[in-house]
Amino acid sequence: MDLMAAVEVIRAPLGETLQRLSAVLAEAAPHRTVADLSGNCSYAPFKTYGESPGGPGSAITTADLATLRSRVPARGSWQGRARMAGVDVPVVTLASDITEQGALLVLVLTEDAPVPEERLASAQALWDLLTAHREGLRREAIPGMLAVGRAAAAARAMAITELGDAHGTALTALLGVLRDRGLDAPNARARAIDLAVSALTELRSRAELDRALMEERAGDAFERLAVSLRRILRARGVRLDVGPPGAEEGADRLLPGDVTATACATVRAAVHASLEEQEHAPDGVRRIHVGWKVGASALRATVRDNGPGTLSRGALDARRVTERLAPLGGRLDVDAVPGWGTTVTIELPLAPPETPRKDPLAVLGARELEVLAQLARGRRNRDIARELHISESTVKFHVAKILDKLGVSSRGEAAALAHEWGAKDHTEPQDLAGGHAPLPSNWAHPSHS
Repeated sequence: MDLMAAVEVIRAPLGETLQRLSAVLAEAAPHRTVADLSGNCSYAPFKTYGESPGGPGSAITTADLATLRSRVPARGSWQGRARMAGVDVPVVTLASDITEQGALLVLVLTEDAPVPEERLASAQALWDLLTAHREGLRREAIPGMLAVGRAAAAARAMAITELGDAHGTALTALLGVLRDRGLDAPNARARAIDLAVSALTELRSRAELDRALMEERAGDAFERLAVSLRRILRARGVRLDVGPPGAEEGADRLLPGDVTATACATVRAAVHASLEEQEHAPDGVRRIHVGWKVGASALRATVRDNGPGTLSRGALDARRVTERLAPLGGRLDVDAVPGWGTTVTIELPLAPPETPRKDPLAVLGARELEVLAQLARGRRNRDIARELHISESTVKFHVAKILDKLGVSSRGEAAALAHEWGAKDHTEPQDLAGGHAPLPSNWAHPSHS
């Protein structure tokens, strides 16, 4: 497995990263199913690709992967037999500790033969690389990724509904056992207990994994932000004052991961914009105060400096602050007082809209979002087809569907919505590694599971 294979995985378009990863790992570890459990996307922490080990009508669940987490080290591999989708199968698991929550990849092998250690080592390196890339994009709150993540909220809500239906089925089966007059009391009790334990185990596993992968304590997120800002400001001779959320300001509150990532990224952008003021003013900026407060429904972050008070909203827009806030329904306020300094206030709702489809981009699929991002850059069908490796006729089909779904009559109107709500070309972000950094493909697609 060479570096070009890693490049191919990272460059995969939205919706295809797990599929591309599976193809790259197929020679090193022949498998029929791959499952990904990681916290890089708040709305799709669990994804699968391939055929189900249990056959049609069955699927690997988060509860299956939860049982493996205790067998796998924080970073490294494990192989053996495990129960997936109700079937005992040979598996290889790869765990990465690049993120605080950890990231787990499970391959359901096609045969019982163990995978050689040297092959596992290269597969582990690829998984670490992909995890680090995803985490970098999440921490930077790339607007296109946020838009896709919010679009996936609708699918996630549907998945939660389906989970409720599944447990309703389990309870119905439980009642059926209790009402079966053909069973004596001991057998009825034993079967009822088995059904109840299985249902509760899956429910608790799903809830615990959701909390671990999708939420972050407000106080921890702020401390991480403060550490990164101190490194930046110390070298510039600027004093940093912090107002971390205390107990009354919600320090212990668990917040959605996309909210904390966006808050950190936009605060850093505001700080950098203030530092740019320093370079163009006699007195410059000597002190910056950063504070967070968590309210009942929103996180409010403030960045206040003692500079010349000339910071404009345009300077923040140039750093994509408004663009980052739009997919989450966030707001930005800039209060600049000449001679006294500037206060930037950022407010982020803690929950997605009650109806996710209020976001016009929520109705679009992954490929449609990619095409829309290209439209937003003014590209023609021929250029889009070349960039996304699809035919022009396919592009025309997607464009027609996009216009219909968004309820607009022209490509220009669709592009305007893309700019307003943050859909961006998946090859555009460049600030993570000095070159093009494509958005990971499958974070926002629960439907793949």
